[in-house]
Amino acid sequence: MARSKSGDDDPSARERILAAAEKLFAETGFDATPTSRIAEAARVPKGLVHYYFRRKSDLLTALVKRLPDERIEPSRVVVPGDVAASLRRLVAELDARLNESHLLSHLLWREADTHKDVREALQSRFQSIVRQVKAVIIAAGAGTIAMSDVDSASGLFALAVSYRHSVARHPEDTPMMDREVDFIADALTLGAGAKT
Repeated sequence: MARSKSGDDDPSARERILAAAEKLFAETGFDATPTSRIAEAARVPKGLVHYYFRRKSDLLTALVKRLPDERIEPSRVVVPGDVAASLRRLVAELDARLNESHLLSHLLWREADTHKDVREALQSRFQSIVRQVKAVIIAAGAGTIAMSDVDSASGLFALAVSYRHSVARHPEDTPMMDREVDFIADALTLGAGAKT
C-alpha cells in the first residue's frame, strides 16, 4: 500500500509521463531527449519514469501502442456502386483518426529508421490500411472488379494514404487525394468494363 501513498500507482502520473515523452520525442527526437527532461515536463520524479518504463525505449513501445485504431467497418464508408465516393469516405475516416494523434504519428514515422519495433508497428498499420482499402473497393464494386486489380489498387492507394499521413504535420506538403481516388476508381472501372 505504500506505493499508492507515494503516488507510484497514480495513473495520471503514467499518462503525464507518456504525454510528455510524446511531445518531447516529437520535438527533439528520441535519442536527444533525456528521461530527466521527460520527468520534469511530466512533473514527476525521474525515478517514477523508470518505475513505469524500465528503459527509455519502453516509453517508445508504449507510445506505439497508443496509435489510434485504424480499423473501419466498410459499411460505414461504402457507397454501393461508387468506388471513388467510398474511397473518399474511407480517407476522411482515416484522416479524422490521424488528427487525434498528429504528434504521435509524426514521431513514429521519424523514429522508424532507428527503432525496429516502431517500423514493425508502422508496417502493421500499413497492412491494415491495405486490407481496409481492399474491403471498401470490393464492397463498392459489388463483384464487378477483378481481384488482381483490387490487390494492386489497394496497395497503391494505401501507399498514397500512408505518404499523406507521414507529412500531415505540414499541411502545405499534404497533397489532396482527389487525383489518386479518381485514378484508382477510373482504372478499376475501366478494367472491369474491358473484362466484361
